Amino acid sequence: MLRQTASRPAVLALCAAALLLTTPHLLTAQSYFPGRHPDWERRTPEQLGLDAAAIQRAVNIAIAGESQSPRDLAFNHLSSFGREPLGDAVGPFTVRAPQTGLIVYRGYIVAEWGEPGKADNTFSVSKSFLSTSVGLAYDHGLIGDVHDLVGDYMPPIVLNDGDGEPGDENGRRAKLLFDSEHNRKITWNHLLRQTSDWEGTLWGKPEWADRPDRDASTWGTRPRNEPGTVYEYNDTRVNLLALAATAVWRRPLPEVLREYVMDPIGASTTWGWHGYENSWVHFDGRMIQSPSGGAHWGGGMILSAYDQARFGLFTMHRGNWNGEQLLSQDWFAMATAAGEVNTGTGFMNFSLNDARPGTWTHVGAGSNLIYVDPANDLVIVCRWIRGGAFNQVVNTVLEAIGGGY
Repeated sequence: MLRQTASRPAVLALCAAALLLTTPHLLTAQSYFPGRHPDWERRTPEQLGLDAAAIQRAVNIAIAGESQSPRDLAFNHLSSFGREPLGDAVGPFTVRAPQTGLIVYRGYIVAEWGEPGKADNTFSVSKSFLSTSVGLAYDHGLIGDVHDLVGDYMPPIVLNDGDGEPGDENGRRAKLLFDSEHNRKITWNHLLRQTSDWEGTLWGKPEWADRPDRDASTWGTRPRNEPGTVYEYNDTRVNLLALAATAVWRRPLPEVLREYVMDPIGASTTWGWHGYENSWVHFDGRMIQSPSGGAHWGGGMILSAYDQARFGLFTMHRGNWNGEQLLSQDWFAMATAAGEVNTGTGFMNFSLNDARPGTWTHVGAGSNLIYVDPANDLVIVCRWIRGGAFNQVVNTVLEAIGGGY
């Protein structure tokens, strides 16, 4: 039984890339939800009252704005995150498609280009799927409150040699991960907002090895920040949240996500949520792979632009899909609320800006971007695009609707 929810006021938010003024359309104007993949109706821009020339300009801008990084994502890793200490890849990569995208207006596809059916790494957009999995645990009563201490929910877990809190990295004895003086203060909210400053090593990746300080002498020695006081984008800690969520569900998170979200929204069968070659743990007598929440070292969500767009519609409707509330509006009120430390983000990578109400972007390296604009009943997916080009795409589509700068 899901916990009962009540509607809450819309949260002030904005895609940080857009900074646009637009002509609003009521969200209730959309009554169409796509059926099971590949069932998705198309409409021409003219049929929906859009400026067709502006839509085509947006598509042209996107294609011309393709990322210059190598399409072989494993090779690209070697020249980027792979250069960090302990930066070797431990999860799968694809050879990506060319610049790809979709424009979805009032639920209908009005433009698509590139290879939207190809499943590729989506990097930190995986974080939005992870926070959704935590939200499902909250809705099902497995997490009482996001301000609860995570350690109160975690059983002792046998990890790989080298994993654990400082002073407890060696041996295969069961570990708690939230037992040190610092770590025992960490709440679910701290992990969801990336303000925990958790200390330790997970899946062979010390938290200091992700985007490390240039001064190597600080890597294992700096003073810890009180949980909730400093924001740090750190994928070891995101992977820790994935493990904590796995422990609460005692099921594989991809299984949970498929049952409660991906199947109900009609996603394809081509998506997968991958962990690392060494991110396996025992629960209830079976081995379960804890997935990567951010794909910093490979893995994470590998999915198509079509499935990204469906997820964008799911978040645009705040968990409601064609009349069925799959994830509570209570959760979305929290997930899209700006944090106290970093006011530009909600939970994980809901990228927000309070300069205009009601828009956000799910952001991943590549760049992989899902722009969500409930007031305009609009979702834009752009993959393998430079950030400046994405700004232009969003603004040009809004011009086609009747807004713009």
